[in-house]
Amino acid sequence: MNISQLHQKFLQSSGIATDSRNITDNCIFFALKGAHFNGNIFAAEALKKGAMYAVVDEAEFAGADNTILVEDVLRSLQDLALYHRNHCKAKVIALTGSNGKTTTKELIHAVLAKKYRTIATKGNLNNHIGVPLTLLSIKNDTEMAIVEMGANHRGEIAFLCSLARPDYGYITNFGKAHLEGFGGVAGVIEGKSELYAFLIKNGKHIFFNADDPIQHERIGHYHAKSGYSSGQDTFFRVRLLEASPFVKMECLGVTINTMLVGSYNYNNCAAAALLGNYFGLTGTEIKGALESYRPENNRSQLLEKNGYHILLDAYNANPSSMKAALENFELMPGSPKTVFLGDMFELGESARNEHSQIAKLAAEKGFDTVYLIGENFSGVETPLKTFSNFGEFETYLREHKPRPGSILIKGSRGMALERILDSL
Repeated sequence: MNISQLHQKFLQSSGIATDSRNITDNCIFFALKGAHFNGNIFAAEALKKGAMYAVVDEAEFAGADNTILVEDVLRSLQDLALYHRNHCKAKVIALTGSNGKTTTKELIHAVLAKKYRTIATKGNLNNHIGVPLTLLSIKNDTEMAIVEMGANHRGEIAFLCSLARPDYGYITNFGKAHLEGFGGVAGVIEGKSELYAFLIKNGKHIFFNADDPIQHERIGHYHAKSGYSSGQDTFFRVRLLEASPFVKMECLGVTINTMLVGSYNYNNCAAAALLGNYFGLTGTEIKGALESYRPENNRSQLLEKNGYHILLDAYNANPSSMKAALENFELMPGSPKTVFLGDMFELGESARNEHSQIAKLAAEKGFDTVYLIGENFSGVETPLKTFSNFGEFETYLREHKPRPGSILIKGSRGMALERILDSL
Protein backbone atom coordinates (compact mmCIF):
# COMPACT_ATOMS: atom_id res chain seq x y z
CA MET A 1 0.00 0.00 0.00
CA ASN A 2 1.45 3.36 -0.98
CA ILE A 3 1.27 6.51 1.17
CA SER A 4 -1.53 8.04 -0.91
CA GLN A 5 -3.72 5.01 -0.30
CA LEU A 6 -2.90 5.02 3.41
CA HIS A 7 -3.80 8.70 3.54
CA GLN A 8 -7.21 7.99 2.01
CA LYS A 9 -7.87 5.44 4.73
CA PHE A 10 -6.71 7.96 7.33
CA LEU A 11 -9.17 10.57 6.03
CA GLN A 12 -11.97 8.03 6.47
CA SER A 13 -10.89 7.19 10.02
CA SER A 14 -11.56 8.88 13.36
CA GLY A 15 -7.84 9.51 13.91
CA ILE A 16 -4.65 7.80 15.02
CA ALA A 17 -3.90 5.65 18.07
CA THR A 18 -0.49 4.40 19.13
CA ASP A 19 -1.59 2.80 22.41
CA SER A 20 -4.01 -0.13 22.40
CA ARG A 21 -5.44 1.16 25.69
CA ASN A 22 -6.66 4.32 23.95
CA ILE A 23 -8.54 2.89 20.99
CA THR A 24 -11.53 4.81 19.66
CA ASP A 25 -14.05 3.51 17.14
CA ASN A 26 -12.79 3.62 13.54
CA CYS A 27 -9.29 4.84 14.40
CA ILE A 28 -6.10 3.54 12.81
CA PHE A 29 -3.76 1.79 15.24
CA PHE A 30 -0.04 2.17 14.53
CA ALA A 31 1.86 -0.66 16.20
CA LEU A 32 4.96 1.21 17.28
CA LYS A 33 7.94 -0.48 18.87
CA GLY A 34 10.14 0.63 21.74
CA ALA A 35 13.02 -0.65 23.81
CA HIS A 36 10.64 -2.55 26.07
CA PHE A 37 7.48 -3.06 24.02
CA ASN A 38 6.28 -4.29 20.65
CA GLY A 39 3.02 -2.77 19.45
CA ASN A 40 2.54 -5.53 16.88
CA ILE A 41 1.52 -7.83 19.74
CA PHE A 42 -1.48 -5.61 20.47
CA ALA A 43 -2.76 -5.24 16.90
CA ALA A 44 -5.47 -7.88 17.24
CA GLU A 45 -6.62 -6.37 20.53
CA ALA A 46 -6.84 -2.91 18.94
CA LEU A 47 -9.02 -4.28 16.14
CA LYS A 48 -11.33 -6.02 18.62
CA LYS A 49 -11.74 -2.72 20.47
CA GLY A 50 -12.97 -0.98 17.33
CA ALA A 51 -9.94 0.16 15.35
CA MET A 52 -10.66 0.37 11.62
CA TYR A 53 -7.15 -0.75 10.69
CA ALA A 54 -3.95 -1.81 12.43
CA VAL A 55 -0.63 -0.89 10.82
CA VAL A 56 2.04 -3.53 11.62
CA ASP A 57 5.54 -4.34 10.43
CA GLU A 58 5.80 -8.02 11.38
CA ALA A 59 4.13 -10.47 9.00
CA GLU A 60 2.97 -12.86 11.72
CA PHE A 61 0.59 -10.17 13.02
CA ALA A 62 -0.82 -9.26 9.59
CA GLY A 63 -3.31 -12.12 9.20
CA ALA A 64 -6.53 -10.14 9.56
CA ASP A 65 -8.07 -8.39 6.54
CA ASN A 66 -7.91 -5.00 8.22
CA THR A 67 -4.22 -5.13 9.06
CA ILE A 68 -1.80 -3.14 6.91
CA LEU A 69 1.70 -4.58 6.65
CA VAL A 70 4.48 -2.02 6.16
CA GLU A 71 8.25 -2.15 6.32
CA ASP A 72 8.52 0.14 9.35
CA VAL A 73 5.53 1.40 11.36
CA LEU A 74 7.25 4.51 12.72
CA ARG A 75 8.51 5.54 9.30
CA SER A 76 5.03 5.00 7.87
CA LEU A 77 3.53 7.22 10.59
CA GLN A 78 6.07 9.93 9.77
CA ASP A 79 5.53 9.60 6.02
CA LEU A 80 1.78 9.80 6.50
CA ALA A 81 2.18 12.95 8.62
CA LEU A 82 4.33 14.61 5.96
CA TYR A 83 1.89 13.66 3.20
CA HIS A 84 -1.02 15.02 5.23
CA ARG A 85 0.87 18.21 6.04
CA ASN A 86 1.51 18.78 2.33
CA HIS A 87 -2.18 18.37 1.54
CA CYS A 88 -3.68 20.60 4.23
CA LYS A 89 -4.28 24.34 4.10
CA ALA A 90 -3.14 25.25 7.62
CA LYS A 91 -0.14 27.48 8.20
CA VAL A 92 2.40 25.67 10.39
CA ILE A 93 4.23 27.55 13.14
CA ALA A 94 7.18 25.63 14.60
CA LEU A 95 8.53 26.32 18.07
CA THR A 96 11.66 25.10 19.84
CA GLY A 97 14.16 26.27 22.46
CA SER A 98 15.81 25.23 25.72
CA ASN A 99 13.24 26.67 28.13
CA GLY A 100 9.64 27.80 27.93
CA LYS A 101 8.61 25.90 24.78
CA THR A 102 5.38 24.45 26.09
CA THR A 103 4.25 27.59 27.92
CA THR A 104 5.01 29.74 24.87
CA LYS A 105 3.16 27.29 22.64
CA GLU A 106 0.10 27.47 24.89
CA LEU A 107 0.23 31.27 24.98
CA ILE A 108 0.53 31.56 21.19
CA HIS A 109 -2.37 29.12 20.85
CA ALA A 110 -4.49 31.18 23.26
CA VAL A 111 -3.78 34.37 21.31
CA LEU A 112 -4.22 33.06 17.77
CA ALA A 113 -7.38 31.14 18.71
CA LYS A 114 -9.04 34.53 19.25
CA LYS A 115 -9.13 34.95 15.46
CA TYR A 116 -8.22 31.67 13.78
CA ARG A 117 -9.18 28.00 13.93
CA THR A 118 -6.05 26.82 15.67
CA ILE A 119 -4.60 23.51 16.86
CA ALA A 120 -1.42 22.97 18.86
CA THR A 121 0.77 20.19 20.16
CA LYS A 122 -0.95 18.46 23.07
CA GLY A 123 1.13 18.50 26.25
CA ASN A 124 4.74 18.09 25.22
CA LEU A 125 4.32 15.54 22.41
CA ASN A 126 7.21 17.19 20.62
CA ASN A 127 9.48 14.38 19.42
CA HIS A 128 9.73 12.11 16.35
CA ILE A 129 6.40 10.51 17.32
CA GLY A 130 4.63 13.49 18.85
CA VAL A 131 5.23 15.86 15.92
CA PRO A 132 3.65 13.45 13.38
CA LEU A 133 0.66 13.01 15.70
CA THR A 134 0.25 16.78 15.93
CA LEU A 135 0.40 17.12 12.13
CA LEU A 136 -2.19 14.39 11.74
CA SER A 137 -4.54 16.29 14.09
CA ILE A 138 -4.81 19.10 11.51
CA LYS A 139 -8.35 19.19 10.13
CA ASN A 140 -9.59 20.49 6.81
CA ASP A 141 -10.76 23.74 8.41
CA THR A 142 -7.65 24.30 10.56
CA GLU A 143 -6.04 27.65 9.80
CA MET A 144 -3.07 27.64 12.20
CA ALA A 145 -1.10 24.67 13.54
CA ILE A 146 1.42 25.33 16.31
CA VAL A 147 3.97 22.52 16.42
CA GLU A 148 6.32 22.25 19.39
CA MET A 149 9.67 20.60 18.63
CA GLY A 150 11.94 19.13 21.30
CA ALA A 151 15.44 17.78 20.83
CA ASN A 152 18.30 16.33 22.85
CA HIS A 153 20.86 16.01 20.06
CA ARG A 154 21.89 17.76 16.87
CA GLY A 155 20.02 16.85 13.70
CA GLU A 156 16.74 16.23 15.49
CA ILE A 157 15.18 19.65 14.85
CA ALA A 158 16.25 19.45 11.20
CA PHE A 159 14.48 16.09 10.91
CA LEU A 160 11.31 17.38 12.57
CA CYS A 161 11.35 20.36 10.20
CA SER A 162 11.53 17.95 7.26
CA LEU A 163 8.22 16.48 8.49
CA ALA A 164 6.40 19.64 9.58
CA ARG A 165 7.80 21.93 6.87
CA PRO A 166 6.94 25.04 8.90
CA ASP A 167 5.88 28.32 7.35
CA TYR A 168 6.96 30.23 10.47
CA GLY A 169 9.24 29.53 13.40
CA TYR A 170 10.37 30.84 16.78
CA ILE A 171 13.16 29.79 19.15
CA THR A 172 12.49 30.69 22.79
CA ASN A 173 16.15 30.72 23.89
CA PHE A 174 19.42 28.81 24.01
CA GLY A 175 20.18 27.42 27.47
CA LYS A 176 21.92 24.65 29.35
CA ALA A 177 19.53 21.85 28.48
CA HIS A 178 20.32 18.31 27.24
CA LEU A 179 24.03 19.10 27.39
CA GLU A 180 24.86 15.40 27.29
CA GLY A 181 23.28 14.88 23.88
CA PHE A 182 24.27 18.23 22.39
CA GLY A 183 27.83 18.12 23.71
CA GLY A 184 27.68 21.51 25.42
CA VAL A 185 26.06 24.92 25.01
CA ALA A 186 27.60 25.45 21.56
CA GLY A 187 25.91 22.24 20.46
CA VAL A 188 22.60 23.45 21.90
CA ILE A 189 22.84 26.64 19.84
CA GLU A 190 23.67 24.69 16.68
CA GLY A 191 20.90 22.17 17.28
CA LYS A 192 18.12 24.61 18.07
CA SER A 193 19.21 26.91 15.21
CA GLU A 194 18.37 24.14 12.76
CA LEU A 195 14.84 25.59 12.82
CA TYR A 196 16.02 29.01 11.63
CA ALA A 197 18.30 27.34 9.08
CA PHE A 198 15.31 25.49 7.59
CA LEU A 199 13.21 28.65 7.44
CA ILE A 200 15.99 30.66 5.80
CA LYS A 201 16.73 27.94 3.26
CA ASN A 202 13.07 27.73 2.27
CA GLY A 203 12.31 31.46 2.34
CA LYS A 204 9.91 31.22 5.29
CA HIS A 205 9.24 33.71 8.09
CA ILE A 206 11.21 33.94 11.34
CA PHE A 207 9.98 35.33 14.66
CA PHE A 208 12.69 36.17 17.18
CA ASN A 209 13.71 37.96 20.35
CA ALA A 210 15.49 41.06 19.05
CA ASP A 211 17.14 41.58 22.44
CA ASP A 212 18.96 38.22 22.17
CA PRO A 213 22.37 38.67 20.47
CA ILE A 214 22.63 34.95 19.68
CA GLN A 215 19.39 35.04 17.72
CA HIS A 216 20.56 38.12 15.83
CA GLU A 217 23.76 36.28 14.92
CA ARG A 218 21.91 33.19 13.74
CA ILE A 219 19.45 35.14 11.59
CA GLY A 220 21.97 37.60 10.15
CA HIS A 221 20.58 39.84 7.43
CA TYR A 222 17.74 37.51 6.49
CA HIS A 223 14.83 39.63 5.29
CA ALA A 224 11.69 37.69 6.29
CA LYS A 225 11.70 38.25 10.02
CA SER A 226 9.75 39.90 12.84
CA GLY A 227 11.23 40.59 16.25
CA TYR A 228 10.09 41.92 19.60
CA SER A 229 12.17 44.18 21.80
CA SER A 230 11.91 46.02 25.10
CA GLY A 231 13.95 48.96 23.85
CA GLN A 232 14.57 48.96 20.09
CA ASP A 233 12.02 51.03 18.17
CA THR A 234 12.68 49.21 14.90
CA PHE A 235 11.00 46.11 16.34
CA PHE A 236 7.66 45.29 17.95
CA ARG A 237 7.81 47.06 21.30
CA VAL A 238 6.94 45.14 24.45
CA ARG A 239 7.82 46.40 27.91
CA LEU A 240 7.99 44.43 31.16
CA LEU A 241 6.43 46.53 33.90
CA GLU A 242 6.84 44.15 36.82
CA ALA A 243 6.92 40.50 37.85
CA SER A 244 6.11 40.45 41.56
CA PRO A 245 4.97 37.79 41.34
CA PHE A 246 2.93 37.97 38.11
CA VAL A 247 4.17 39.27 34.76
CA LYS A 248 2.73 42.67 33.94
CA MET A 249 3.67 44.12 30.58
CA GLU A 250 2.72 46.74 28.04
CA CYS A 251 2.36 46.61 24.26
CA LEU A 252 0.16 48.18 21.58
CA GLY A 253 -1.01 50.75 24.10
CA VAL A 254 -2.53 48.25 26.54
CA THR A 255 -1.37 46.98 29.93
CA ILE A 256 -1.52 43.20 30.27
CA ASN A 257 -1.78 41.60 33.73
CA THR A 258 -1.00 37.90 33.34
CA MET A 259 -1.27 35.04 35.82
CA LEU A 260 2.25 33.85 34.96
CA VAL A 261 4.86 34.03 37.70
CA GLY A 262 8.40 35.30 37.19
CA SER A 263 10.25 37.60 34.84
CA TYR A 264 11.41 34.53 32.89
CA ASN A 265 7.84 34.22 31.61
CA TYR A 266 7.96 37.73 30.13
CA ASN A 267 9.65 36.52 26.93
CA ASN A 268 7.04 33.79 26.54
CA CYS A 269 4.25 36.38 26.75
CA ALA A 270 6.12 38.83 24.50
CA ALA A 271 6.51 36.19 21.79
CA ALA A 272 2.78 35.43 21.88
CA ALA A 273 2.02 39.15 21.60
CA LEU A 274 4.43 39.47 18.66
CA LEU A 275 2.72 36.67 16.74
CA GLY A 276 -0.70 38.01 17.61
CA ASN A 277 0.22 41.42 16.24
CA TYR A 278 1.77 39.92 13.09
CA PHE A 279 -1.38 37.92 12.37
CA GLY A 280 -3.67 40.92 12.79
CA LEU A 281 -4.98 40.75 16.35
CA THR A 282 -5.62 43.96 18.25
CA GLY A 283 -3.97 44.89 21.53
CA THR A 284 -7.28 44.29 23.30
CA GLU A 285 -7.59 40.79 21.81
CA ILE A 286 -4.01 39.93 22.81
CA LYS A 287 -4.62 41.29 26.31
CA GLY A 288 -7.76 39.18 26.71
CA ALA A 289 -6.00 36.00 25.61
CA LEU A 290 -2.92 36.44 27.81
CA GLU A 291 -4.86 37.53 30.86
CA SER A 292 -7.21 34.54 30.67
CA TYR A 293 -4.39 31.97 30.39
CA ARG A 294 -3.77 29.87 33.53
CA PRO A 295 -0.61 27.74 33.90
CA GLU A 296 -1.04 24.07 34.76
CA ASN A 297 0.76 20.71 34.65
CA ASN A 298 3.37 21.69 37.26
CA ARG A 299 4.58 24.70 35.25
CA SER A 300 4.95 27.86 37.36
CA GLN A 301 1.75 27.07 39.24
CA LEU A 302 0.89 29.09 42.34
CA LEU A 303 -0.90 26.94 44.90
CA GLU A 304 -2.20 27.44 48.42
CA LYS A 305 -2.16 24.52 50.83
CA ASN A 306 -2.27 24.36 54.63
CA GLY A 307 -0.73 27.78 55.08
CA TYR A 308 1.90 27.26 52.36
CA HIS A 309 2.18 29.55 49.33
CA ILE A 310 3.68 27.14 46.80
CA LEU A 311 5.35 27.90 43.48
CA LEU A 312 5.26 24.51 41.77
CA ASP A 313 7.64 24.43 38.81
CA ALA A 314 8.41 20.73 38.74
CA TYR A 315 7.65 19.93 35.13
CA ASN A 316 11.30 20.13 34.10
CA ALA A 317 14.63 21.71 35.00
CA ASN A 318 18.05 22.51 33.61
CA PRO A 319 20.76 24.89 34.86
CA SER A 320 19.32 27.88 32.98
CA SER A 321 15.75 27.45 34.20
CA MET A 322 16.90 26.52 37.71
CA LYS A 323 18.93 29.74 38.00
CA ALA A 324 16.00 31.81 36.72
CA ALA A 325 13.61 30.15 39.18
CA LEU A 326 15.88 30.82 42.17
CA GLU A 327 16.44 34.44 41.19
CA ASN A 328 12.71 34.98 40.72
CA PHE A 329 11.80 33.29 44.01
CA GLU A 330 14.25 35.50 45.84
CA LEU A 331 12.34 38.58 44.64
CA MET A 332 8.91 37.21 45.48
CA PRO A 333 7.24 38.45 48.68
CA GLY A 334 6.62 36.21 51.67
CA SER A 335 8.56 34.48 54.43
CA PRO A 336 9.90 32.18 55.56
CA LYS A 337 11.12 30.87 52.21
CA THR A 338 11.75 27.16 51.71
CA VAL A 339 13.27 25.70 48.54
CA PHE A 340 13.07 22.08 47.33
CA LEU A 341 15.38 21.37 44.38
CA GLY A 342 15.59 18.06 42.51
CA ASP A 343 18.29 16.71 40.20
CA MET A 344 18.67 18.03 36.66
CA PHE A 345 18.99 15.26 34.07
CA GLU A 346 20.84 14.79 30.76
CA LEU A 347 23.82 16.97 31.64
CA GLY A 348 26.50 14.37 30.92
CA GLU A 349 30.01 15.25 32.03
CA SER A 350 28.78 18.69 33.11
CA ALA A 351 26.39 17.26 35.70
CA ARG A 352 28.64 17.53 38.77
CA ASN A 353 29.76 21.08 38.01
CA GLU A 354 26.27 22.32 37.10
CA HIS A 355 24.70 20.84 40.24
CA SER A 356 27.50 22.33 42.30
CA GLN A 357 26.91 25.77 40.79
CA ILE A 358 23.17 25.63 41.47
CA ALA A 359 23.78 24.46 45.06
CA LYS A 360 26.18 27.38 45.54
CA LEU A 361 23.67 29.85 44.13
CA ALA A 362 20.86 28.50 46.33
CA ALA A 363 23.06 28.80 49.40
CA GLU A 364 23.99 32.39 48.57
CA LYS A 365 20.39 33.54 48.17
CA GLY A 366 19.68 33.58 51.90
CA PHE A 367 16.58 31.42 51.78
CA ASP A 368 15.45 30.16 55.17
CA THR A 369 15.80 26.48 54.20
CA VAL A 370 17.00 24.69 51.06
CA TYR A 371 16.71 20.96 50.44
CA LEU A 372 18.61 19.27 47.59
CA ILE A 373 17.19 15.97 46.40
CA GLY A 374 18.74 13.36 44.12
CA GLU A 375 21.93 11.48 43.37
CA ASN A 376 23.62 14.40 41.64
CA PHE A 377 22.84 17.00 44.28
CA SER A 378 23.83 14.65 47.11
CA GLY A 379 27.29 14.32 45.53
CA VAL A 380 28.24 18.01 45.73
CA GLU A 381 30.02 19.79 48.56
CA THR A 382 27.50 22.14 50.15
CA PRO A 383 26.33 23.26 53.57
CA LEU A 384 22.74 22.63 52.44
CA LYS A 385 20.73 19.57 53.44
CA THR A 386 20.98 16.84 50.77
CA PHE A 387 19.16 13.57 50.12
CA SER A 388 20.28 10.87 47.72
CA ASN A 389 16.74 9.97 46.60
CA PHE A 390 13.13 11.02 47.02
CA GLY A 391 12.28 8.19 49.43
CA GLU A 392 14.97 9.30 51.85
CA PHE A 393 13.78 12.89 51.62
CA GLU A 394 10.11 11.93 52.03
CA THR A 395 10.88 10.08 55.25
CA TYR A 396 12.70 13.16 56.58
CA LEU A 397 9.91 15.53 55.52
CA ARG A 398 7.25 13.60 57.45
CA GLU A 399 9.00 14.55 60.69
CA HIS A 400 10.40 17.95 59.65
CA LYS A 401 7.67 19.89 57.88
CA PRO A 402 8.65 23.48 57.01
CA ARG A 403 6.96 26.37 58.74
CA PRO A 404 4.03 27.89 56.83
CA GLY A 405 5.32 30.40 54.30
CA SER A 406 6.54 30.50 50.70
CA ILE A 407 7.82 27.37 48.97
CA LEU A 408 9.58 26.77 45.64
CA ILE A 409 9.55 23.25 44.18
CA LYS A 410 11.78 22.79 41.12
CA GLY A 411 13.32 19.72 39.47
CA SER A 412 13.53 17.59 36.34
CA ARG A 413 10.48 15.62 35.25
CA GLY A 414 12.03 12.33 36.31
CA MET A 415 12.23 13.55 39.91
CA ALA A 416 8.43 14.06 40.06
CA LEU A 417 8.78 16.57 42.89
CA GLU A 418 5.07 17.36 42.81
CA ARG A 419 4.88 14.40 45.18
CA ILE A 420 6.05 16.80 47.88
CA LEU A 421 2.54 18.27 47.92
CA ASP A 422 1.23 15.05 49.46
CA SER A 423 3.59 15.47 52.40
CA LEU A 424 2.59 19.05 53.12
